[in-house]
Amino acid sequence: MKITLVKKILADGSPCAKCRDVQRKLEDNDQMRFIDQTLIADSRDAQSPGMRVAKEYGVDRAPFFLVEREGREPEVYTVYFKLVKEVLPASVAA
Repeated sequence: MKITLVKKILADGSPCAKCRDVQRKLEDNDQMRFIDQTLIADSRDAQSPGMRVAKEYGVDRAPFFLVEREGREPEVYTVYFKLVKEVLPASVAA
């Protein structure tokens, strides 16, 4: 399983507040170790890696997580607590 975190940079160059909050929760709960990759969706650059992934999966909010499991279609999680409930415990058990 591969988990990608996509965070947004606003037009003024600052990180989005919700993205900071979610990253803090991940760090405080020792969950960043389950995040394989972090991409930046820079709203000033439509070709930034995070913006391309957001467009590909039709996501218009940040942060979001892309969960890729072998043999399955990638899943998008736009809610941190849903990711924790549905994905991270399985990662811990594995």
